Amino acid sequence: MFKKLKEDINTIRRKDPSARNAADILFSYPGLHAIWTYRFAHFLWIRRFKVMARFISHIGRWLTGVEIHPGAQIGRRLFIDHGMGVVIGETAVIGDDVLLYQGAVLGGTTLKKEKRHPTLENNVVVGAGATILGAINVGEGARIGAGSVVISDVPSGATVVGVPGRIAMGFSAREIETLEHASLPDPVADAVRFIARNQEEMEKRIKYLESLEGIVADSNEEEMANESVTVSADMLRGSGI
Repeated sequence: MFKKLKEDINTIRRKDPSARNAADILFSYPGLHAIWTYRFAHFLWIRRFKVMARFISHIGRWLTGVEIHPGAQIGRRLFIDHGMGVVIGETAVIGDDVLLYQGAVLGGTTLKKEKRHPTLENNVVVGAGATILGAINVGEGARIGAGSVVISDVPSGATVVGVPGRIAMGFSAREIETLEHASLPDPVADAVRFIARNQEEMEKRIKYLESLEGIVADSNEEEMANESVTVSADMLRGSGI
């Protein structure tokens, strides 16, 4: 018991730069308290004291803002950062050294009494507000970007962003390691940028062909072209989203 307690504290020290000392961690980290409550509730759950396990889990939810079903299977050194709003369903499976930020949800998608929640392998990071739904598998070392909604399997080492979640490319090794949310790529914006670039190239070719025929573009076409550039630029900056 004390070995696990020390391991939990050292995990927080390693993963949270704001952690000052053991006393600070012991008394002011709701994610840590939620894990301890879960362990007690899970102990009761597997011994078929299920009503009491659910009651203990409910108390833990009230105290910490973290809801972990006592039937979930959680490995070692899980760190729930801040914690508020985190939900871990009954059939969820979490490996070792996983990091969950606030608002992360491991949810189910069926009413059948079967495996209906995600499996997170070792060293997975789930960003703030991310939602992972269904009996899917998130491979070892995968990163889920903040606010993403993941509804299909994620390969090991992949980084997923967006709604629905898509595998992102072009990360540096450091960005993958730290999951710097401000540096996350945007697959939707990349697609819009590609289409806008192709459209611009087509317009240049059309204008060239028109010039060969002596056709002069009217003012409306010029205004539409300028408006298209402005709208595309606003879209890529996130305006109106």
